[in-house]
Amino acid sequence: MAASPQLSALLHFQQRTKTTASTGIGPFDAIAGGLPSGAITEIYGMASSGRTSLMLGLLATSSRRGEVCALVDASDSLDPSCAADAGVRLENLVWVRCRGDAGHAFKAADLLLHGGGFGLVVLDLCDVPRRILQKVPLSYWYRFRRAVEDTPTSLVVVSTEPQSKSCATLLLEARNRRVDLAGAPGFHLIRGVDLEFASKKPVNQGTANLRAESTSARTA
Repeated sequence: MAASPQLSALLHFQQRTKTTASTGIGPFDAIAGGLPSGAITEIYGMASSGRTSLMLGLLATSSRRGEVCALVDASDSLDPSCAADAGVRLENLVWVRCRGDAGHAFKAADLLLHGGGFGLVVLDLCDVPRRILQKVPLSYWYRFRRAVEDTPTSLVVVSTEPQSKSCATLLLEARNRRVDLAGAPGFHLIRGVDLEFASKKPVNQGTANLRAESTSARTA
């Protein structure tokens, strides 16, 4: 399937030393070199900005590589059928449902990260109210960062606003525009989403920019 010319993505990236793994999402990999392992990556943006599509794309790539993944779902928002349609291998996914309890979500993420053995752990905080997230101690994020350092695990936090402050290695903002995720399982087109990437721990101050008119994400 040919890639749509409707996608316009603006990507900013500062080089860093973390090991990365391919995501199958063209602009992401072209600039960031892939998803950092042993580090925290944040995807944030308003509703319908594309953040969930990107999250599913990352889970699809990792699970189809045979890695065991975990999704800590603070608000029970995952639709398993949509995840399967996006290419996620559900047999390789541990889905932790927290029924709207943010405290349980953070404790679950802590247990998973310190238990080890996961290629990708996603903490989905998108529907958690801001007033609750503002009460989360910064010490949690330092604990998470220490838990994944020097491991092959990637921690991805998905939310409306950045949460982990200086503990994140890579920030991705999905801007509020029309987003489509189309295609057969294993092959998807992401159209009409603006992305901005920024490293929190650059080796140097050099930056690279890319404006892509179209791309596809192959998760096979």
